[in-house]
Amino acid sequence: MYEMLSEERKARIEFVLAHRQKDLTIILENVYDPHNVAAVMRTCDSIGVQEVFIVNTLDKKAVNYDAQNFRSSRSAHKWLTIHQFDNVKNCMDKVSLNYENIFCTHLGETSKDLYEINFTQKTTAIVFGNEQKGISEEMLSYSTGNFNIPQYGMIKSLNISVACAVTLYEAFRQKELAGDYQHANFPEGKKEILRTQWSARTPK
Repeated sequence: MYEMLSEERKARIEFVLAHRQKDLTIILENVYDPHNVAAVMRTCDSIGVQEVFIVNTLDKKAVNYDAQNFRSSRSAHKWLTIHQFDNVKNCMDKVSLNYENIFCTHLGETSKDLYEINFTQKTTAIVFGNEQKGISEEMLSYSTGNFNIPQYGMIKSLNISVACAVTLYEAFRQKELAGDYQHANFPEGKKEILRTQWSARTPK
């Protein structure tokens, strides 16, 4: 299938694969608004985050996001590896295999400012919680650090897709300066898997 693609399309696939980041991921806990989920996926794809973890513990009838064709994502889910779970432990067991830091967007006594977080030192998973209830206590028990996005308005929270975009682009800024995109380290085996998958999902 890959060989049948146009040279322009193959060049685009290779460019994207060359900049995928193996050491950064997003976890969404009980985020049900499909527009927010789709917007998060689109941001992930834009900065080279390949994996997205979705855990739904409150609504067993939650949408299968991998199968949805979200308008606001422009089908970003097609280019991502999406892991879905119905309990926190199973999700975090999977996450902990490849990610050391677990940063939660949570305002607590020990929370840091977003711009104090170093996204270049270790493999990092960033957790965003439910739009009303935030991140669960169970999820927080896995956290290695919490942070908040500084704000000076009357409303003390951002829409989750906006908060995710702000956070990911700060991670992008740091990783770009550190040379992570110039020397991407995405495993060759995973690149080949994605190359095959993407070839089947893209016009010739």
